[in-house]
This record gives sequence, C-alpha cells and structure tokens, in this order.
Amino acid sequence: MSDFREAQNQAHPNKTSTLMLGIIMLLIGNMSIQIWLLYSALNNALDENSGLAVAAFIFSLILFLVNVWLLKFLPNAAVLHNKLPLPEKDVNKYKGDRYK
Repeated sequence: MSDFREAQNQAHPNKTSTLMLGIIMLLIGNMSIQIWLLYSALNNALDENSGLAVAAFIFSLILFLVNVWLLKFLPNAAVLHNKLPLPEKDVNKYKGDRYK
C-alpha cells in the first residue's frame, strides 16, 4: 500500500503544482491570522486585559502546529525538477562539463 509521499512523487507535475499552491495559500492565510492575533493580543495586553492575550496565544499555538503539519505535505524540490522535461534543442547544451 502506498503512502501519500509515494503517490505525490508519481503524480503529474500540474497536480503537484496545484497541490503546492493550495498548501502555500493555506500557510499564508494561517500566518496572516497569527499576525492579526498577535496585534490583538498586544493591544489587549497593553490595556491590562490578559485573558484575551492568553486565548490568542493558545489559538496561535494551535495554528502554528497546523502549519508545521501542513509543511509535511509540500512536495520535494527534487521531484518537481526531475519531472520537468527540457526542450530538445536545450538538452545538448547541458550535457558534459562546460568548464573544460
């Protein structure tokens, strides 16, 4: 039985790129929420309302753990580069040692 990483390595490059875009957008959204929570927590902490600051910290910690978990699903860079075919006219340009 294959796992997610093996299936991802065998996927078409367009599907891999779409998956990577979706995960990156989720990460950006979660980080934006974390920045907003930081701003809100700091404002409330300055007003000596520490209850909201603690709640914001806990929710931000949960979002951080979700972001770390999402990083596991990003494809390997080697997988993306190995699947992209070079055009036929450029294939010979990259063969051999060009610094001889």
